[in-house]
Amino acid sequence: MFIRYVGSMKSWILLFMMLLGLTDLLILLDKGIYVQTSSIVYLNALFLLSFTAFFLWRYRKETKYAAALAALAEEMNDDWIEALPVAETVRDEITGEALRAADLLFRRKLSECKMAHLIENDYTASWVHEAKAPLTAMKLTIDANRSDPAMRKIEAEWLRIYLLIDRQLYMTRLPSLESDYVLEAAAIQRLAAKEVRELASWCVEKNLAVEFEGEDAEVVTDSKWCRFMIRQVLTNAVKYSPGGGTIVISTETAKAGHVILSIKDEGPGIPAHDLPRIFDKGFTGGNGRLQNAATGLGLYLAQTVAAKIGITLEAQSEPGKGTVMRMMFTAKNDFESIRTGLLP
Repeated sequence: MFIRYVGSMKSWILLFMMLLGLTDLLILLDKGIYVQTSSIVYLNALFLLSFTAFFLWRYRKETKYAAALAALAEEMNDDWIEALPVAETVRDEITGEALRAADLLFRRKLSECKMAHLIENDYTASWVHEAKAPLTAMKLTIDANRSDPAMRKIEAEWLRIYLLIDRQLYMTRLPSLESDYVLEAAAIQRLAAKEVRELASWCVEKNLAVEFEGEDAEVVTDSKWCRFMIRQVLTNAVKYSPGGGTIVISTETAKAGHVILSIKDEGPGIPAHDLPRIFDKGFTGGNGRLQNAATGLGLYLAQTVAAKIGITLEAQSEPGKGTVMRMMFTAKNDFESIRTGLLP
């Protein structure tokens, strides 16, 4: 900071050196003034010493406010405006007023953005609910005419539309997940079985078999959001599985008491260079581009929900050997423990 301060004050330093030089020149050229050389040196040293002391004093005084702002920036929090240092100069007061005005403008713009976002979310949620009404009517028509072979194809396409609309509804609810979070004991394989039934028509269309392995286990989680996660993972498994393949859903309990739900498909697998990015928003990877049906949202949303409700979501895959998605539930839900203050 000292070097920057010196740079900002170089005009004043130059002015002082010019005045000192003019004083020395006047003494040397004026024949009516006789001063010994040693006295001129002493006078210059005295001026330089006085100026240095004055400069250091002003440096400490004028940079105190800036140093406090720099320290505040390193530990920035929501109420930083209340922690602004006390201004000691007019320049500091102007800086403080500018910061307060900027903070007020930022908060106003943020409030407007939040309001616009809420209106957009409400509109989207309303649209989704309105769209579900004709979908429900279509489903009733499909169920009433199952003897017609064409209905199987229609049902598969209906399912894709339903999944997209349902995912959009969950996306609008995601920012307020904490207020919609309800813990309960649930049998994890039973939750997975419900999602398999939802995707049954798609599995039939691709002639996919779904097998369950291991004993069912009880976990403590939010059933609705947990099913949403399973749905995203299972949808990916169905999408990339080859016709006539098998999806295996297995359950195991680790030594630490963690329950692990694994969903394994026989798809093309994920290249090693793509594996670290599959949970990134919008990432589709090579397989997604080949399928031309990936949005890059399913696994991103699943990972986002997992992080919010205390579930660990991992992927294991090799090209040509399928993919295994593992959901690990802690013996005691960490999210709820933190929220209720049971953990430090």
